Amino acid sequence: MRVFVLDKNLKPLEPCHPARARELLNKGRAKVFRRYPFTIVLQDRTVENSTVHPHRIKIDPGSKTTGIAVVQEETGRVTNALEVSHRGQQIKDSLGSRRSLRRGRRNRKTRYRKPRFLNRTRRQGWLPPSLESRISNIETWVRRINKLCPITAISQELVRFDLQQIQNPEISGVQYQRGELFGFEVKEYLLAKWGRKCAYCGVENVPFEIDHILAKSKGGSNRVSNLCLSCHSCNQTKGNKPIEEFLKKKPEVLKRILVQAKTPLKDAAAVNATRWELYRRLQSTGLPVEVGSGGRTKFNRKTRGIEKTHWADAACVGASTPEKLLMNGIKPLNIKAKGHGRRQRCGTNKFGFPIRHAPAQKFFLCFQTGDLVKANVLTGKYAGIYVGRIAIRFKPSFKLTTGGKSFDVHPKYLKTIHRADGYEYAS
Repeated sequence: MRVFVLDKNLKPLEPCHPARARELLNKGRAKVFRRYPFTIVLQDRTVENSTVHPHRIKIDPGSKTTGIAVVQEETGRVTNALEVSHRGQQIKDSLGSRRSLRRGRRNRKTRYRKPRFLNRTRRQGWLPPSLESRISNIETWVRRINKLCPITAISQELVRFDLQQIQNPEISGVQYQRGELFGFEVKEYLLAKWGRKCAYCGVENVPFEIDHILAKSKGGSNRVSNLCLSCHSCNQTKGNKPIEEFLKKKPEVLKRILVQAKTPLKDAAAVNATRWELYRRLQSTGLPVEVGSGGRTKFNRKTRGIEKTHWADAACVGASTPEKLLMNGIKPLNIKAKGHGRRQRCGTNKFGFPIRHAPAQKFFLCFQTGDLVKANVLTGKYAGIYVGRIAIRFKPSFKLTTGGKSFDVHPKYLKTIHRADGYEYAS
């Protein structure tokens, strides 16, 4: 990918080729400003004395991964590409765990509690934390790129999924109002759907239980497409195992169940719920925002003979896509959202009882947990040069993780390469 370039006043210039960046660094005309994405600062150049071409940020929002591409408008060259992995499901699981711990604690403490006054309101545009994190990740990277590159416009894929048509492509008219359970109770519907026999072993004429194909503890929902009939024995044996693991010795049964059960629509619902709020956030940057449909993106990608990836889809978003996209040699920067640590001051065990307390300080000896560092260990068992992430302790012995192994290292051997910013990077 191209290297972002800033002038001596930290104003964005035209991105340059990596070979040119190495030449500038070797001659001492530039210094490294940021490691991810790699950015240099020119010591002898200002934006007024430079030629700068307009660039466009193009975004393909997704539930789990969002593709972002930076395209030079005049030449159609994709200068940079990013794929941002979201942590929405992790946030949902954490909130569910906290809710169960609080509920258990309140049930144990059975003293009388005055009812809380119902004055809690939600601001306009409020979204659940798992969806808010997706939008915040995209907004963060749009603003970061805007500071590093001469961006003049934004393109967003504003896609809308018809969830009922995904389930039934031939749905029409009044069927939209009736739904899947029209005329049935849930148990009766499942008895008819699964032929009054266990979906896993095929036994008949026994008391049946309702089982979640994808367990709720693994992110499954109560949608009727995620439910099946199971005998007591199979239900207990399966537990919360993935169905692929439970039926790995019965591939025919596994294939039949996956065909008969319908694909969960959680990801499509997440994209539907966030599309307009993301559009409003992008408009708040002050840049003109172009929107395009998913059909337009697919048409652009097919007519230009481009393979489907998240960042390639982003480059094909909207009517502004050039007739020819220059994408040779592009390798996207993979970014994974990791969060900024916990606000929880009291750690608990699995039963919700306090077992430790977090220190008030977040930094120690100018280091923070999650910093990417270079360690030059001179003596001892682990003598050598390492690059990895650290976890601080409030004593001169930090935990360094690199290459799949972890060991303790003194902070005097460490040099910070990239400060912890809530994301993990891989190229």
